[in-house]
Amino acid sequence: MSIVRLCGITKKFGETIAVDKLNLEIERGELFSLIGPNGAGKTTTIKLIAGLLHPTDGKILIDGIDMKSEPESAKSRIGYIPDNPYIYDTLTGREFLEFIGRLYSMKDRDIKRRIDELFEIFEITEWGDMRSEGYSHGMRQRIVISSALIHSPELIIIDEPMVGLDPKSANTVKKLFREEIEKGHTIFMSTHTLSLAEEVCSKIGIINRGKLKAIGSLSELRELSARKSKSLEELYLEITETV
Repeated sequence: MSIVRLCGITKKFGETIAVDKLNLEIERGELFSLIGPNGAGKTTTIKLIAGLLHPTDGKILIDGIDMKSEPESAKSRIGYIPDNPYIYDTLTGREFLEFIGRLYSMKDRDIKRRIDELFEIFEITEWGDMRSEGYSHGMRQRIVISSALIHSPELIIIDEPMVGLDPKSANTVKKLFREEIEKGHTIFMSTHTLSLAEEVCSKIGIINRGKLKAIGSLSELRELSARKSKSLEELYLEITETV
């Protein structure tokens, strides 16, 4: 069974169609990236899958669970990392992660153990007990990524994962992606960083004007190219400029 299944999803904002009859299936263990120009529908699609927006039409299934009829069950399988990392300024990083862990009904001992693990992975220990009002964007991003991983979700949804991260932290995130995939978890991300998608993703979807224009592995996408383009950037430009 697919971990993500979008069935004819349409999302309108007034008269504007942001996502247009989108059909998409993501299998377990895939690292999938959705790429496309600004305004193509990437972030809207991400928010629909995460349950932050409701589709105008169509159905979203997470691990076979209907997001509309069973939202809590569907969302319990998801970890969501937005492009703008928001943390309550009056909380420390540790307190924020404790709060998120309790939202997922985790036991206190499991929350503590998991926070200790994530603090070590992302090198948060030195400042994780400071109030977050003094955090840089990159520090906030590391806490928000940790909050999405705290309950070991089956599906990790990420909008622009590398925004604000220094090279060392970005490398840590890429390594973590691979480890999550090895565990059988699934990653669905949206990014403008084509080199990242080319480096780490097993499958890539190209969206433009709310429609999915192409999907497949890099080698499969190359087969769609009239010029047999070699790089993802060349493929991306060819596909998005011809629609």
